[in-house]
Amino acid sequence: MGRRNYLIEGGSGTGKTAVCHELRRRGYHAINGDRELAYQGDPGTGEPVLGVTGVAAHRHHLWRVADVRALAADRQHAVTFFCGGSRNLAEFVDVFDAVFVLEVDLHTLDRRLNRRPKDEWGGRQEERQLIEHLHETREEIPPGGIAIDATVPLPHVVDTILQQVRAAGPA
Repeated sequence: MGRRNYLIEGGSGTGKTAVCHELRRRGYHAINGDRELAYQGDPGTGEPVLGVTGVAAHRHHLWRVADVRALAADRQHAVTFFCGGSRNLAEFVDVFDAVFVLEVDLHTLDRRLNRRPKDEWGGRQEERQLIEHLHETREEIPPGGIAIDATVPLPHVVDTILQQVRAAGPA
C-alpha cells in the first residue's frame, strides 16, 4: 500500500471537486476520481456500457478498480487523496486509511446546484431530484466515514481534513 490514502466522499454538490483543487493548490497529491478514474459500467460486472445518460448514468458511474489500487499502492507520495464518488466503492474501500464525508445542508446544496450549467451533472431537474433524494436518505454515504462540515469556506474544509490526517500520525 501507499503510505497513506484517503477518500473524500459525499453527495453531489458537497464540494469534492473543489476540495481536490484546493489540495492540489496546496501541493498535495489529489486525484479527481470522477474525472480521472470514472467510466460508465455495469454495476454488477464492471463491464463498460455505452450510451447511458441522465439519471441512469449515476447508477453506472464506476471507478477503474485496478487503477485505484495501483495509485493507492504507489509509495512515491506520503499522502494521496482520492476525491469523488463511485457506485463500486465496496471493491476498493479497503485501500483507504480513512474516508472523509463532506456534508452540507439542503439550502447550501440547492445554492450550489443552482450554479451548475445544464450540461454538468445536477444541472437538469431529474438529476437534481435524484441528488436531493440521495441527500435526504444518505443511502450512498459510506458507513463509518468522518463527517466534515462543508458549509464553511473551502480553506476551512481542507484545513479540517488535513488536521485529521496529521492527527492520524506520520505516513
